[in-house]
Amino acid sequence: MPPLDSYPQLDVIAVGAHPDDAEIACGGTLAKLVRQGYQVGIIDLTDGEPTPDSPGPEVRLAEAQAAAAALGVQARVTLDLPNRRLFDSFEARVLLAKEFRKYRPKIVIGFGDKTPMASPDHWQAMQITDAAVFYSRLTKWDEHFGGLPVHAIQAQLYFRLAFEPELLGGYASHFTVDIAETLETKLAAVRCYATQFPPGKAHVFDRIRGAAMIAGAACGFAAGETFVSTRPLGAIDLVKTTLPRLAAGRD
Repeated sequence: MPPLDSYPQLDVIAVGAHPDDAEIACGGTLAKLVRQGYQVGIIDLTDGEPTPDSPGPEVRLAEAQAAAAALGVQARVTLDLPNRRLFDSFEARVLLAKEFRKYRPKIVIGFGDKTPMASPDHWQAMQITDAAVFYSRLTKWDEHFGGLPVHAIQAQLYFRLAFEPELLGGYASHFTVDIAETLETKLAAVRCYATQFPPGKAHVFDRIRGAAMIAGAACGFAAGETFVSTRPLGAIDLVKTTLPRLAAGRD
């Protein structure tokens, strides 16, 4: 294993079950974080193969790298877990927790609910990510982590896919990130997945744009992406928290 200092320390990691999950769910936020100077990464638990219109995993991986470049993220990792047969298991939890120990993120973002009539991998990915956040900080377990030091993740957030309900049930701490300036970047990243979104599925981009506009409109933004904090959110500056447009220097 390469030395730990060969892995960049990331501020934020988004975890998806498949390549394109993170782009659809929070690509605008990831691109905005990069523009703000943060170190950002994406971890895909599977390579998304097999899939109907892709000739093979090498094409899907190339699409994922092109999408990462479009967003500007500093790292993208694809784990060797099986698409369509992704299950929460001890081995999957440890595999993801190892990546957290390598890249040492402050914040992890991932799925926050089931996605009925869509891939069941998403629900499994949520459970794997929840456990890996916990496993990353556990001491006295060196035999499972190859000598990687423990790492405590400071915050965990849940995202939703643009095709799912606007809010995640059962959580009080919803908040929306203004992605007006990065919505087109998000869409450009999703378009990198030509095998998943051929011309016959062009309507998907309208749905992604529409979902972002609806999420943003509720907060006075032209476009937004909504998240849930797994812990209650706190505020240091009440005015800047309540009036984010004022904090950003806009009327």
